[in-house]
Amino acid sequence: MAKSQDTLRSGAAKPEESALAHWPRFAVGIASAVYALATLALAWPALAGKFLVSPHSDQYIAGFAFRDFAAQSLRSGNGFPQWNPYLFGGMPFIGAMHGDIFYPTFLLRLIMPTDAAMTLGFAIHLFLAGLFAFLFLRASFDRDTSAQQNISLGFAACLIGGLAYMLGGQISSLVSPGHDGKLFVSALFPLGLWALIRGVRDGRQWAWGAFALVVGLAVLSPHPQLLQYMLLSSGAYAIFLAVRSVKAGRITSAVAVRRLAFAFGAVLIGGAIGAIQYLPVREYVPWSPRAGGLPDYSIATSYAWNPEEIFNVYLPQFSGILENYWGRNVIHLHSEYMGAGVLMLMGAAWLGLRASARRSQVVFWSVTLVIALLWAMGSSTPFYRIPYAIVPGTKFFRAPQTVFFVGSLAIAFLAAVGTERLLGRELPKKYLIGWAAFALMVALFASIGGLSSIAMSMAPEQTVDRVVGNASAVIAGSWRSAAFVLLTIGLIVAYHRKRLSVRLAGYALAAIVSLDLWTVIRSYWIFSEPASTIYASDGVIEYLKKQPQPGRVLTLPPEGRGQRDPNLTGDGLMVHGVRIVLGYHGNELGRYDQLSGKIQGYTPILDPLFWRLTNTQYVMTDNGGIEQLQKVAGPARNPSGNDVYLYKTPGDNPFAWVTPAKIRAADLPAVQTLMDRRFDPLSVAIFDSAAAVTPTPNLSKVPAPLPITVTTTSYAPGRIKLKLDTPAPEGSALVVSENYFPGWRATSGGRNLNVGRADFVVIGVELPAGATEVELSFHSAAYDKGKMITLIALGASILLVAAGVFVQRRSAIA
Repeated sequence: MAKSQDTLRSGAAKPEESALAHWPRFAVGIASAVYALATLALAWPALAGKFLVSPHSDQYIAGFAFRDFAAQSLRSGNGFPQWNPYLFGGMPFIGAMHGDIFYPTFLLRLIMPTDAAMTLGFAIHLFLAGLFAFLFLRASFDRDTSAQQNISLGFAACLIGGLAYMLGGQISSLVSPGHDGKLFVSALFPLGLWALIRGVRDGRQWAWGAFALVVGLAVLSPHPQLLQYMLLSSGAYAIFLAVRSVKAGRITSAVAVRRLAFAFGAVLIGGAIGAIQYLPVREYVPWSPRAGGLPDYSIATSYAWNPEEIFNVYLPQFSGILENYWGRNVIHLHSEYMGAGVLMLMGAAWLGLRASARRSQVVFWSVTLVIALLWAMGSSTPFYRIPYAIVPGTKFFRAPQTVFFVGSLAIAFLAAVGTERLLGRELPKKYLIGWAAFALMVALFASIGGLSSIAMSMAPEQTVDRVVGNASAVIAGSWRSAAFVLLTIGLIVAYHRKRLSVRLAGYALAAIVSLDLWTVIRSYWIFSEPASTIYASDGVIEYLKKQPQPGRVLTLPPEGRGQRDPNLTGDGLMVHGVRIVLGYHGNELGRYDQLSGKIQGYTPILDPLFWRLTNTQYVMTDNGGIEQLQKVAGPARNPSGNDVYLYKTPGDNPFAWVTPAKIRAADLPAVQTLMDRRFDPLSVAIFDSAAAVTPTPNLSKVPAPLPITVTTTSYAPGRIKLKLDTPAPEGSALVVSENYFPGWRATSGGRNLNVGRADFVVIGVELPAGATEVELSFHSAAYDKGKMITLIALGASILLVAAGVFVQRRSAIA
């Protein structure tokens, strides 16, 4: 009698009402429809042609330009581009990484405009995150016979778990910063776990090929940091499945070890699928700014979850949404919000855990959640010192909070289990009373300024004003969260009183969870005008496009505080085929960063010596009063609303020139010489000390420059044709103001020429006597090798799936 008073169970549920038995026909189809509606509720502006990109997004200032460049190359029949000449003096397109070059989303960009394809790619993967989480949750228990009673999850529990994962802030708000690679891996993660369940626990032979394909897609995402987290978590889960199956007596230890070996083999095959991307990356790493890893622990732990952001899981407005953010991170473009109702359901999973048949699963995902949280907090706890010291690759990454997509799946799993307990009428009344009290206390405390006072004590001095401005949002947000807690409790009470059937209660709970998350996450789904408007041409751009010879443009950040300008602060000019001195990337050539003084705030880029070496012929700015330079175009109003001007830099600053002499030198003396105003780069080409060129013998003094003009007759990404107006003399060298990287080749009259790194960073060519024409081309041997490995591994994975299905069907028939 006491039990009936302390819990919301009003007697045993009728068989037809059993939540455990409720799996409707076409369950996957129904779930897919629900997840599609949830996606559409956020993505509907795309139907009107809007572009899912906000001015603070990486896609706005760079991502679109990268993807459109590759799409244009593919559409024109030139294949995947291998060289990007438009940013930071040029860089390998594949090796330096420019987003999802080989991930299947590139196919969308072949059949529709790039901006529409990017928007659709985000929406598709949000949908897939929910669907794959649903499949994973259903598979987690559906064949589990380790317990005597039925412990499988019902349809409603799996449905709500999928919604909790896909709409949780860590996943659904990734569109705000434009982090598509993170979303791709986050969507694939539960699919990979589903494949492991089928392979390690159920012994399905096709699962190894399926898991290899999932890993391969994650490798091609390409987001190496989230790939690392996915593989670590998947490995832990595979071991958990194997140990649990052995303890339950389902398989022997030998079988478990064999299946784990198969899983590891699938990871290797999946890694090989990504060879087309990562062999060029491996070649590039020694040339990149991160060749030795991040400088120190403080950089590696930047953009972690700070203590003030943890409360956002329940109250998303606490540390401020988007521009209202007052925390310690410089920017905060995503949300940690997991849903008030979801947190209630998650907590329910821990009730009665000691006697629960689902105990081992709940414990595993609870431990996973704790580890993910500690990892995400970075230097806020000592824990991160452990992975930083022992996990390979960790020293190359910052933003440890990105690991929490693993924690998000753990929360979704626990919420699904909690939903099952709710629908089984197993929640104690005091649990609901406790949640109601907590929600109301938080709301009341916020209303009297308590939360704002706490925020004031935690905020950096420079963001205190934002705390004050955010106070009303915190109050409103606390009552919003409380409202959804009370709404969830009201549904539970109505269900307890049998005013709702199991099926209706499940769908109603799914609706509440979705609405709760949608009211917050919709703020992060920011749409803009189509790319044709954002990146439209203007008078200055048209002037640049008409110039007969290549010349780089130095863009200066706008002096006003208007809308973020992709042309002045990003890679917008790349869309129009205009080469710029800097840009927005982050993995440009390390030597170019040194030459341009990135660590010093790019102060050398205003030096005419730098302009001379880098072919800088123009300065673009919204400042119309630079009297020291000649104005050649503007003012022109660009799509961001800025009036831009174009100035000509003094001197010729040509794209290529011929020197009468050449020497070899180490990097330091080479840079010191190049930045010496007494040195004329037209006189001597300074090659890398390892370059395969013959230095000018007996060079006792600097020779006079040659009266040779080099004209560019053809210029395309990775393909350059040059013409000398006078035959090259013996011992001369051609210097081309394009960054050098292994893969550049030069020919003259069908003869291969020696090519090397000259003048610290650019291309140098040893000229034969009499040469008047030179052709340069870039081609990555690592890409060719990687492509072959990828195709073989992809074929092997598909073959493993097909063979596994065939063997399984043969066994079923037998």
